[in-house]
Amino acid sequence: MDPGLPVPPPLYGGHERLVHLFAEEYHRLGHEVSLLVGPDSIGPGQVHTFGKNILNRSKLNTLKEVITGWSFLNKNHSNYDLIHNFGRLVYLLPVLNKPVKKIMSYGRRITPSGIKLVNSLPNRNIIFTACSDFCVSTGNIAGTWKTIYNAIDFSNYSLTENLPDNAPLMFLGRLDKVKGPHLAIAAAIKTGENLIIAGNLPTTKDNIEFYENHVEPFIDGKQIKYIGAVNDFQKNEILGKCKALLFPISSEEAFGLVMIEAMACGTPVIGFNRAAVPEVIIENKSGFIVNTFDEMCESIKNVHIINRALCRLVTQEKFDKKIIANEYMNLFN
Repeated sequence: MDPGLPVPPPLYGGHERLVHLFAEEYHRLGHEVSLLVGPDSIGPGQVHTFGKNILNRSKLNTLKEVITGWSFLNKNHSNYDLIHNFGRLVYLLPVLNKPVKKIMSYGRRITPSGIKLVNSLPNRNIIFTACSDFCVSTGNIAGTWKTIYNAIDFSNYSLTENLPDNAPLMFLGRLDKVKGPHLAIAAAIKTGENLIIAGNLPTTKDNIEFYENHVEPFIDGKQIKYIGAVNDFQKNEILGKCKALLFPISSEEAFGLVMIEAMACGTPVIGFNRAAVPEVIIENKSGFIVNTFDEMCESIKNVHIINRALCRLVTQEKFDKKIIANEYMNLFN
């Protein structure tokens, strides 16, 4: 895993959370596990750290990380039966044609040029995976590909079945324009619902301006509340108290881990019909897939028809860590 955030992350960090999740599950299944991750990381087995926990690292630091990764794999690859990489594809170059089995997993839109290059080189025992059919479609131009969805540990989330009529809606995610917090606010205002907003504030100039002009002015602490970034414990507590999670993205979201976190609490998701959303939401069971803002508002009025216990059940059957870890383990069998 690339440095930048520790494994597991204290707040934001979907990939880092997945690496920790799968390492623990592989260990529970009886495998010896080693991690090559950023500083301050913890996990089962041996933990090897490198790089710096800075998200916006310089190109020089990135190059040093790659060289460190190459050195580690050159020295140690024969000690492993399987190398599972959630970091840069370039890390695998020294072992590309080695006998060790390799899984290259993607959680965001894929750059085809790297896939073309790697598959033009001598290689063996490498399988590419991505977290949705949509994500696979952005990179499946060469090599062997498999869709394996993201996962969560459902034991960390509690089902809340009964809610009062005035339970709020929720938006959870980075407060950038493509995530749609302004649309969540507009939907709450149009339907007369309360809205809790949680997530990291923007860091880029355009999104800071967007937040200051289209999100912040509507936060009144009453109907529209912003509670900041939240950890896993807080997510479980807050999501379970909400009648629905709004997911009004305008980006090509590769998965959307927050959707299954909400569903694990029994909270249905109302998401725009883009990218991987139709793969995650099961219509009328774990939420609603909508095409327009007006359809989102109409679905908010109908969330009461979703059985919250069934919402959790159908999601767990598809996205629990035990199921997904076994899919990875069975790739080469």
